[in-house]
Amino acid sequence: MSELKINADGLLKLPLAIRQQLGDESLQPLSSSAAHLLLGRDKTENPVLLCGVLGELSVPDLLSFFNMFRKTGILHFELQGGTKSLYFQQGEIVFASSTFADEDLGEILFSLGKIERETLQRVRRQVRGRTTLGKLLVEQGAVSPKDLWLVARSQVEGIVYHLFAAQQGGFYYEARTFDQEQILRLSMSTQNLIMEGLRRQDERALFMRRVISFDYFPISTGKQPVDLGPVEARLLTYAETGQLSCRDLFRKAGLREFEGLRTLHALLEKGLLQMEDAPATEIEGDLGQVLAIYNSLLKVLYRRMVKNNSAFQQEVISFLSDLPQPYSFVLRDIELLEDGTIDGHRIVANLSGLEEGDKQRLLADSLCELVYMQTMAVRRELDAEQARPLIARVQEITTRVRDLVGRTA
Repeated sequence: MSELKINADGLLKLPLAIRQQLGDESLQPLSSSAAHLLLGRDKTENPVLLCGVLGELSVPDLLSFFNMFRKTGILHFELQGGTKSLYFQQGEIVFASSTFADEDLGEILFSLGKIERETLQRVRRQVRGRTTLGKLLVEQGAVSPKDLWLVARSQVEGIVYHLFAAQQGGFYYEARTFDQEQILRLSMSTQNLIMEGLRRQDERALFMRRVISFDYFPISTGKQPVDLGPVEARLLTYAETGQLSCRDLFRKAGLREFEGLRTLHALLEKGLLQMEDAPATEIEGDLGQVLAIYNSLLKVLYRRMVKNNSAFQQEVISFLSDLPQPYSFVLRDIELLEDGTIDGHRIVANLSGLEEGDKQRLLADSLCELVYMQTMAVRRELDAEQARPLIARVQEITTRVRDLVGRTA
């Protein structure tokens, strides 16, 4: 969050997003010191009773507190890249929700190989009002009711477990009741979730020392396997081609991230697999051409903008974390390179499973959205004479890509 200052008249100017969230109702100072100021509404139906920042106070500490004092309400977390909410009933976590793309129900179904990307995108477009994605998937026979139920439970538990890695961010707790019929009650107690979450955090760090990166490729060493369990044997079989990254390998084997990591680590320890870096080959075909065209533009924009605004790269990263669907799906997990360009291999992996025409259109639209954001920054940071040639180049590139996608679709 950007730094805020109180001016000489005692006025505090808030960013537009915060003003819109607070509305026009009056606020009262609820707590203050030389280091903080808490404003709020003390007479509301669902009052905020506790808020703070993560750091010395960790996620396990918070969960233990709410469990010990048998609280009922919702604990919200505001983290880099998204938000999460945990629902407590008498101190027990009974539900969880998340805005992170990889914790979306549809994305989890896809990551487990329960549904193809094309089907998921088609059904997503049909979601309206109170009709949920899960309901539509079952009604159309895309997934079975049993698979949906199991994945939904796994989704909620995963949201909780992934929280344990959060070291920074804000949180607030509102006391409230909620509709019991609309939540998915977990089978584990909060204390068991805490212990399991801490265990997974430690084991994940251990596993990643050998796995290195989800974008690396597990490659067979040719060693003869002995006494493998069914899950290990399945993962080893799919890894034999050497053409699947960790993410794609886990999907092929129908494994959630942690289960896949644990199984892969076991195979690495047995010397049956070894990790190799993702190939550095150029991306071929129309997707490669679209990426090359836009990357050349991104490089030019970055080189010019960073001279005026040293925080420009962070501004772009924040924009990427707040993208709506379907752009957040296409650009999820990408990293900006030092010259302002993006790694196309990650995007191509995100688009896997779609028809070629859909891949090209989604890629072009997503990169156009990113460039449009940077164009707004150009208009804001540069004077008209400096901005004009950059904006003209953006318009020329956008038209060129539209023509390319239109010809090949």
